[in-house]
Formats: sequence, structure tokens, C-alpha cells
Amino acid sequence: MRAGRVFAYGAAAGLLGDQLLGDPRRGHPVAAFGRAAGAVERVLWRDHRGWGTLHTAVCVGGAVALGAVAEKAVRPSRTASVALTAAATWAVVGGSSLAREARGIGRALRAGDVEGARERLPHLCGRDPQALDADGMARAVVESVAENTSDAVVGALVWGAVGGVPGLLGFRAVNTLDAMVGHRSARYRRYGWASARLDDVAGWPGARLTAALATVAGGDPRGAARAWRADAAKHPSPNAGPVEASFAGALGVRLGGTLSYGGRVEHRPVLNTRGRAVAVPDIERAVRLSRRVGLLALGVTAAARLLVKGRTS
Repeated sequence: MRAGRVFAYGAAAGLLGDQLLGDPRRGHPVAAFGRAAGAVERVLWRDHRGWGTLHTAVCVGGAVALGAVAEKAVRPSRTASVALTAAATWAVVGGSSLAREARGIGRALRAGDVEGARERLPHLCGRDPQALDADGMARAVVESVAENTSDAVVGALVWGAVGGVPGLLGFRAVNTLDAMVGHRSARYRRYGWASARLDDVAGWPGARLTAALATVAGGDPRGAARAWRADAAKHPSPNAGPVEASFAGALGVRLGGTLSYGGRVEHRPVLNTRGRAVAVPDIERAVRLSRRVGLLALGVTAAARLLVKGRTS
């Protein structure tokens, strides 16, 4: 079986597994990677970019090497190759968890349980829930759904199409390290620099594909394209900007504005100024758009892998 078909069948099975099974409560492979990365950090940490770069190289390189060894070991068996790709895809994508957490907050808000929604919000994003009312939490959820559609689904599929199992594991390693050490705290400003920059590079193609597919799959293609073109560059993140702007235009809402992280207030530009304020029902609309984007991304990446491998075989 050609490598293109292995990825197409395996990625489709992995996404189906994510939808049917979700993430395990215990023993998730990404959590195991996080513990290993934390152990490496305890050995290597210095307030220095060089040591942080070494940490990134060890952790990401280890994940890619593990994927390469596993892929080579099962290569003689078509069935095992597809099964390995499916398992790796299931392990690294998080679309089911993203939808579950977003909908849980949405249900609490619809029931008027604002405190319950505040308790759940940290499972989805790093905002300060006490600083948000119901509509503010709804906006935070929609923004998180948009950004994580790229980080948790589309980006992984892109790198899986490019690099097979090593690409899948490597992308999730980069994304996880960025969440662990890539933020601008006193401890990680220098040590996490390499992880943050590598995450920007690795996330670039997936973010643009996510924005393009949201434009196609949303209810207002012209509005999504206009918001992407006009507002994406205003966002401080080079990858979150296109994704959030296109989602805002597709849903007809405004995103961005004043945010609060860990007691630190940020005033970000508004994305899609022609849109209305986010309301609680927009959470479900964002989740549905995220699902459509994920399915389209599977089709695009599988077709691209098949086309490239067909031409080179």
C-alpha cells in the first residue's frame, strides 16, 4: 500500500476514533509526553535561551525519532502501518475534547449557571473567569474553539500529511511544549523562547489552511475573507490572527478586545468590526464550524498526500 493511502486511511480512522472514544481519562500519550518534558526541564532549566533550545531539541527530537522508529518497524505490514497512523492521529488530535469542553460551558451558560461555567473555563483556555460575565465567557470559548481547531486538529493533519507518524508526533510535541514553557512568564521568557518560535513556524501552514476552510465552510464566505484580510495582522499571534479573524467573519461576530490572563489585562484589536457581539448560542455554531473545518482538512490533506506520493512513486 502506498504511503499516501496509509495516511489517508489511518488519519480517517484516527479522527473517527477521536469522535467515538474521545480522550482517555488516564494515561493519555500527550500527558505522558508532558511528564517526560517536565523531567527534562528539571534537569536542563537555566534562565538562558541556549538551554531552552536544547530542551526543545531533546523533547521534539525524541518524539520525532520515536515516530520514525515505530513507522519503520511496521512498514512491512500494510495493516499495521494504517493502525499505527490511526493510533498516532487519535493520540494527537483533540477535536472531541475541544467540542465537549466548549459545549459543557455553553450548557452551563444557557442554564444560567455562570459559576459552573467559570469553573469549567480553565479547562479550555487561560482566561481569568472571574473577570468575565456570560457573554464574555462565550466570546472566550468561541476564540478558543477557533484557535484550537488549528492547533488540535488541522495543524496535526497537515504535518501528518507531510511527515507521516513522525510529523504527527512532532507537531503535537511542539504544540505541547509551547503550552508548557512558551508563555512570557519570568521563568520562561528566555528558556521558552525556542519552543514559542518553533510553535509559530510549525503552526503557520495549519493556521492558514484552517482560515481558508473556515471561509469556505462558514455561513458568510465574503465576510470571513474580508475579516481575514483586514484584521488578521492586528492579532499579536501570527497564527491565531488568521484563524480567529476568519471564524469571526464566518460566524458574523466580533472577537478580540479586552482580555485578562493571570491578572494581566490586554487590550487587543477587535476582529471583524462589522460583526455583532458574541452571544451564548454562538458557542454551538463555532463548534459545528470547527467540526466541518476538521473534516474538510482531512479531505484536503489526504488528497494532497495521495497526489504527491502518486507523482513520486
